Amino acid sequence: MKRLAIFAAALALGSAQAQTKWDMPTPYSDGEFHTRNVVAFVADVEKATGGKLHIQVHSSGSLIKHPDILRAVSTGQVNIAEFLLGQFGNEDPVFAADNVPFVAPGYDNAWKFYQAQKPVLEKKLQSRGMKLLYSVAWPGQGIYTKDPVKTLNDFKGLKMRTYSPLTARLAELMGASPIVVQVPEVPQMFATGAMQAMITSSATGTSTKAWEFVKNYYKANAWNPKNVVVVNQRAFSRLPKDQQNALVKAGATAEKRGWDMSKAREKEGDETLAKNGMSVSEPSPELKAALSKIGEQMAREWEKTAGADGQAILKAYRSKK
Repeated sequence: MKRLAIFAAALALGSAQAQTKWDMPTPYSDGEFHTRNVVAFVADVEKATGGKLHIQVHSSGSLIKHPDILRAVSTGQVNIAEFLLGQFGNEDPVFAADNVPFVAPGYDNAWKFYQAQKPVLEKKLQSRGMKLLYSVAWPGQGIYTKDPVKTLNDFKGLKMRTYSPLTARLAELMGASPIVVQVPEVPQMFATGAMQAMITSSATGTSTKAWEFVKNYYKANAWNPKNVVVVNQRAFSRLPKDQQNALVKAGATAEKRGWDMSKAREKEGDETLAKNGMSVSEPSPELKAALSKIGEQMAREWEKTAGADGQAILKAYRSKK
């Protein structure tokens, strides 16, 4: 009887050891569609592996702050994570490709651009010890302001929230002063007068209840920045083949689901902003023309910085149009 108890305990211990547990940081709140997609992805992995690969999601930057996530996965501090690709444009211009405004406006163009960017992106991540599992676009980016704007002159002197080097450059060319503010800090920054405008999607606008601090949203639909979910390559290679396949398959499913969720989120976001009393409109023709010129300048600047990689991405994208 004693031997049986020891055997059962050993069996239980072996079973526990057979389960691999990973922590997965994401910068976004539980309610954001990217996080909901991550949770569904994790559930798919758990189901496909029979619970042998368990991934614990840590939302709202609770485990690791957004600026530190890429390094955390690269060094193996965590084995899997989600982050906004353009956040790390200073580390490599390829990461900021989808932040170049007005190059690939709208979801159809954004998807074609992703296909053009993907081979180069995968190599860049691989060189840092990471494997790309999937990528999902945010809704089209627009401009939020406290006061109505009609021309570029209206932005002079405004402090504008940006979230990447290229969005900061856009703010500068618009005459505004860029400041980096993480999503959870947005309401307080507006409330204290520390900023008066921001460039982001209607999704982020609704999650931060933008109507409580700004009154105007302009559907510039300039670009669709992407989040990526990556896994540490060494940790991935240590998994049994069936668990590796489960991650890859769940990633492909999450990518398709995520893009559909993003489209629905944009529609819902625009409607929610309007329902809560915000003015939701297209930029004036004068402002739209000025922004387009800025976009052309930024595309040239980015291509020069990105060199052969940038040329390859833009050439592949233009061949798909």
